[in-house]
Amino acid sequence: MSTKLTEKPAEKKQNKQAADQEKELNQQRETDKTTKEQQESDKAIRKEQRRKRKAEKRQNRKPKRRIFPIWLRIIVVLVLCVLALLIGAMVGYGMVGDGAPGDALELETWQHIVDIVLKKEQ
Repeated sequence: MSTKLTEKPAEKKQNKQAADQEKELNQQRETDKTTKEQQESDKAIRKEQRRKRKAEKRQNRKPKRRIFPIWLRIIVVLVLCVLALLIGAMVGYGMVGDGAPGDALELETWQHIVDIVLKKEQ
């Protein structure tokens, strides 16, 4: 009698299935690695393309020429503020108060107001 180790058919089937599963896992890992590497290389390529586009935009950009310069805007805003103050004083003194609107622009009127505020008696 020969002492030959024989495997049962069920064990052979299980071993074969385990080997097949292991092969599939290895193949899947390899494909995952390649897809990850490919995704990383795609990201790098896209970043480089974005950099090139930005550089081209900078080179092709026309210098801005303002029709209404900033310094002129500041002056216009200040003039408009002074006008609003003068018109407000005239409306307040002439229409709301009892005086003539033109009197709001006189120096004596403002001196009188300052004296009243500081309680100086004449």
